[in-house]
Amino acid sequence: MKNKILISLALQLLAASAFAAPAERAVWTWEKDSYAVVEDTAAADEAIAFMRAKKIRTLYLYADAFEGRNLLEDSPESYRRFIRRLHSRGLRAYALLGSAYLHTEEYVLPENRQDALAMFQRVLTYNASAKPGERFDGVNLDIEPHLLDQWDTQKDRLLLQFLDLGQALMELKKSSGQKLAVGPAIPFWLDGTELEWNGSKKPVSEHVIDIYDYVALMDYRDHAEGADGIISHALSELKYAGLNKRKVVVGVEVTPNELQKVSFNHLGEPELERELALAEKAFRAEPAFAGFAIHHFRGYKVWLGRKPVTEGDK
Repeated sequence: MKNKILISLALQLLAASAFAAPAERAVWTWEKDSYAVVEDTAAADEAIAFMRAKKIRTLYLYADAFEGRNLLEDSPESYRRFIRRLHSRGLRAYALLGSAYLHTEEYVLPENRQDALAMFQRVLTYNASAKPGERFDGVNLDIEPHLLDQWDTQKDRLLLQFLDLGQALMELKKSSGQKLAVGPAIPFWLDGTELEWNGSKKPVSEHVIDIYDYVALMDYRDHAEGADGIISHALSELKYAGLNKRKVVVGVEVTPNELQKVSFNHLGEPELERELALAEKAFRAEPAFAGFAIHHFRGYKVWLGRKPVTEGDK
């Protein structure tokens, strides 16, 4: 009898895992596209339809200055209106802060820290004045010190400044009393650099996970398995985050890149879905796994609309 009960339980668990809901997905949406969806009803409808068709739950929605305007400050009602529409359809909005347009990699420098804090404060101020259904659900930070010219010669110093900035941002969140989830996009290879910070020496990725609520891991590879695959590059971050009750969103790339292995751009949607399914299967046992993020909204749509290049076409 005992063996029958154990077998029955095992079969139930197997069935439950087989029908588990697929991992959630997010998409980065940069300046021009973000401004379009918050200002134009037709663009908003199209974006929402696209998200629902592609099972994307969260929009990383740019919420800072662009081409001389800052809609979050100048036209907050446009964000309120769009976020209400997202929420009414079961979707989420994270404020995407940081961009190539603003050269926000420079925000890690001490002389520019106030710019980063002000950028974050604008979101906190917006949320504080908005109704619950109009508020951002979280923040995704895109401040990448490895883009700075001095990275090769001053990497450790810049990373320490990146950690200091993260701590300052999270202190600002704490003082606001707001509950929104905050996390940065970080490259998967940060786990290869150990630094002492705040009296503890560990991989930089672990310091970052300690600071924030979650991280979006830029795990840019075009295959799931193997030593240089999506699974391998994410596991250490997932393990550490799970032990510390944090979350990891695994990011993938579909836009063009000089290195073929970095992006699915040279492949098609069936290949992307196959590799993400393999990765999801491997990550399901990790409590920190919070789904995938795709870079980026416009590039994803362009990529889906064209035929992938094959060896025979070259």
